[in-house]
Amino acid sequence: MQTDDLIRALAGDTRPVPRHAVERRVGIGLVFGGIVTLATIAATLGFRPDLDMAMQAFPFWMKWGYTLSLGIGAIVATLHLARPNAERIDWLWLLAVPLLLLLAVAASELIRTPVDGWQRLWLGHSWTRCSMLVAGLSVPLFIGLLWAFRRLAPTRLRLTGAMAGLTSGACAATLYGLHCPEASATFVVSWYTLGMALAMLGGALIGPRFLRW
Repeated sequence: MQTDDLIRALAGDTRPVPRHAVERRVGIGLVFGGIVTLATIAATLGFRPDLDMAMQAFPFWMKWGYTLSLGIGAIVATLHLARPNAERIDWLWLLAVPLLLLLAVAASELIRTPVDGWQRLWLGHSWTRCSMLVAGLSVPLFIGLLWAFRRLAPTRLRLTGAMAGLTSGACAATLYGLHCPEASATFVVSWYTLGMALAMLGGALIGPRFLRW
C-alpha cells in the first residue's frame, strides 16, 4: 500500500469534533467534582449557620471574588492547554492581579488595626487546618479534570497540571467559603492562597504522569 493510500484509509473514518467539545468535557468534570466536594463539605464540615446573613456582607464576597477570579482565569488557561496546538499563554501573569488586589486590602486592614490585633487577623480561628482543607477538597475536582483530559490532547503537561490544580484549588476554596467563617483579608490572602498553591503544586507534580497520552 502506498503511503498516501494508507493516510487516506486511516483518515477516512474520522468524524469532525463537535464545537465546544473541550469546554463541555472540562465542564462536566468540574461539575461532578464540585458536587463531590460540596457533598463532602455538607457531610463533614457543615455550612456556616449564618450563611444567609454572611452573604450580605463584604468579607464573604471578598473571599468569593478572590477565589472565583482565580478559578475563572485558571479554567480559561486549562481549556487553552487542553489542545495539542496550545501556544504560549502570554496573559498568564494576569492571575497575579487578584492576589495583588487582596494584598492591598489586607495591607489596608492591617494599617487600620492596632499592632496587637494583627495576629488575630492573620491566624483567625482555623489557620491550622484551612490550607489543608482547601487542598484536600480540591482532590475530587482534580480527579474530574483528569477524567476530562483522558479524551483531550495536552502537550505542555506540567503547566497543564499546574493550571488544572489551580482550577481545582480555587473552586474548592470557593465552596469552602460556604463553611469558613473567617472574615479577614489577611487570613484569606495567607491561608486560602496557601491551600490553592498546594493544589497547584500537586497538579504540577502529578500532571505529567496522568495527562500523558
